[in-house]
Amino acid sequence: MKKLFKFIGILLLLLVIALGIYYFVNHEPLPKGEKGKEADALAIRMLNALNNDAFLQSETLEWSFRGKHFYKWHKQENIVEVSWDKNKVILHTSKPSESKIFIDNEKVENQELLKKASDFFNNDSFWLVAPYKIFDAGTERRIVKYNDKDALLITYTSGGSTPGDSYLWILNENYFPTSFKMWTSIIPMGGVSATWSEWKNTSAGIKLPTKHELSLFGMKLNLGDVKAYNPKADQLASKILKAIHHEAYRKTRYLEWSFGGRRHFKWDKEKNIAEVTWDTIRVNLHTRNRENSAVYFHNKKQEIADSSLVKKAWDIFNNDSFWLVAPHKLFENGIIRSIQKVDTQEALLVKYTTGGTTPGDSYLWVLDTNYVPNSFKMFVPSMKLNGISATWEDWKLTESGTLLPTNHAFSSGNKLSMGDVKAYK
Repeated sequence: MKKLFKFIGILLLLLVIALGIYYFVNHEPLPKGEKGKEADALAIRMLNALNNDAFLQSETLEWSFRGKHFYKWHKQENIVEVSWDKNKVILHTSKPSESKIFIDNEKVENQELLKKASDFFNNDSFWLVAPYKIFDAGTERRIVKYNDKDALLITYTSGGSTPGDSYLWILNENYFPTSFKMWTSIIPMGGVSATWSEWKNTSAGIKLPTKHELSLFGMKLNLGDVKAYNPKADQLASKILKAIHHEAYRKTRYLEWSFGGRRHFKWDKEKNIAEVTWDTIRVNLHTRNRENSAVYFHNKKQEIADSSLVKKAWDIFNNDSFWLVAPHKLFENGIIRSIQKVDTQEALLVKYTTGGTTPGDSYLWVLDTNYVPNSFKMFVPSMKLNGISATWEDWKLTESGTLLPTNHAFSSGNKLSMGDVKAYK
């Protein structure tokens, strides 16, 4: 028995020595950095790379933590459903006293479980959304040189379950976070790194990580089936489509209109061909296969279509059709929908991330009491438009049964007529 205890003692001693050597080799002191405008500017670049505006407007986030804790976070309401084992807590993060606690679906009073749910959420949500929290109250930002590149050191002086922790964010050339190094109270060794590389694009327009790998013994953290979506914004968009008779629009084959009397269109939606006419030029534009397009001068077809005129027709069609049918395109691919308040009323913010001529544009749709758009505010960086308003008025019930606008007016006083708008089958 004495030999056994001696053997165990030797093993423990060797383990302590090994851990000491590991600590000595891998421990890093907390780096020093400079606070101020440069650090804040780097933080803003990081948030822009992450599309922080979409994060601020996101409604619901879902994830799990190592398959043990499960979350559904109603972010705008500051309510999160936290589930583990047989427990479920409806946690009101801003008003904990309003939280509800359940064991086996039976409501109970248990402050210990409430505290545990809050601690779980503080820790586990950090591994999901930490990059978006770098300007939270109680944070300090410093710029640090790491491998000859600028890195962002964030220190949490208050808040959460472990105030005083610091994280050094490593950024790529586009200021997108790829990993961080940690100096935390729960890990005695400084400089442990964790990857932030397994990112997922969500329907709310934000990127969220799905897993992390730590340098500490190769530990892995899996965040499960990560989701972020905006159900209330989607409901509002659906109400708009119903109000403008979108189902009839889907069944419409032909659309005809003009743009300020300068350009004229006849669009065969079924065949994806649009006749685009201006001056003495007509382009039969194949919107899905532009190489099949035909160009006419004075109604005489070119033997070889001028590619520059086809490109011009394409750009004209994208712009001018937008002013006719944009409200009917709220659920197309590459569109992020969220809700904003305009004079206490809900408005729909639509951001185009792909497609068209100028991806990245945003439009805030203002609605009447029947959910028909009556104006929008335009945010178009390429044209330096930041909230310029335009009306959507004189909606016309067409032959096919859909509603389409016939006139627009701008805050500058200019007006835009869509001409004799037609839609038929």
